[in-house]
Amino acid sequence: MSETLDPNPARAQADWPAAVVASAFQTGVLLARNLERRGVRVFLVDSDRSMHGFRSVYGETLACPNPDTEPEAWLAFMIELSVRAGGRPALIAASDMYVSAMGRHAAQLAPHFRFNPEPIAKLQADLALKEGQIRLATAHGLPIPRTSYVTTEAEVAGFAAAASFPCLFKPQQQRFWSGAPAGHPLHIAKVMIAGSAAELIENYRMASSLTPAVVLQEIIAGPDTNKRVHVALYRSDGERVGCCTTREFRTFPMLFGVPSVVEPVADPELEAICDRFLRAAGYIGICEIELKWDDRDGRVKMMDINPRYTGAGDAVPYAGLDHGWLHYLDLTGQTVQPVRLNGLDFRHVMLR
Repeated sequence: MSETLDPNPARAQADWPAAVVASAFQTGVLLARNLERRGVRVFLVDSDRSMHGFRSVYGETLACPNPDTEPEAWLAFMIELSVRAGGRPALIAASDMYVSAMGRHAAQLAPHFRFNPEPIAKLQADLALKEGQIRLATAHGLPIPRTSYVTTEAEVAGFAAAASFPCLFKPQQQRFWSGAPAGHPLHIAKVMIAGSAAELIENYRMASSLTPAVVLQEIIAGPDTNKRVHVALYRSDGERVGCCTTREFRTFPMLFGVPSVVEPVADPELEAICDRFLRAAGYIGICEIELKWDDRDGRVKMMDINPRYTGAGDAVPYAGLDHGWLHYLDLTGQTVQPVRLNGLDFRHVMLR
């Protein structure tokens, strides 16, 4: 690959603010690694001590209250951490739970942290929920497969009557099924697949004991290599700093997991569709959109939106878009110039 085409600062100055990465999952560790290599002091926070960050050499990882079950205690912890870190640290989410928490407490966090403005934090919290994704994609012209947000068995039956199978269903966020006991079919599951209307209804009956609100969706026809992961960064004035699209070859777990083998590709039509959607929504910050080209009609359709730093984005810095670092620069008031990718001639492999 050629030399990087990034006109922005390469390292943090000694007096620049620290960064707080909200999540010690793999995604948070990847972000902490990239920021620490740039000279940023990094803290990771997570309520789950089994997360990767508690065994990582990157950053300082702290156990925090669960923002879902102890929202006020989490807020108090974060405010205390901002004092410890000093200088209004940059706050960047790396999991949906913390995207939601930042949206919920945006007004209280704003005096203590540097993060996206309250309206954007709330927009990101909305996009972190599957219902919000459907509503905003429909409103702003992002193509999606036949999809329905349901809360009752009767609504499931209505969707099944007109759907083409197989179909999948998933919770608003993956963690909503995390309370399933070990051995339960939904334990640590991201999605469930149904090959018929009867199977879809039966699966819903099983899932409704955990959460009655789920998203039903027709599966987009085509092989895994039809999948694309589009990562983009928009600075605080709404202008795009850069974007990178990767094509999947393998996922972990298989079929509907995190991309584990990818390569960057040029896909101008897909990139234009995503850019129009994000600009129409007034988006600022990091966003990942997962899409797939449908063999049935030749159109690209959205599968999922992650309004945060993601594991799939780990390939992106090697292509010349170190979006976590550039987002940190923007949050801390540095001038951020748009960047161009420096090459697409590699494959990125995630080993576990």
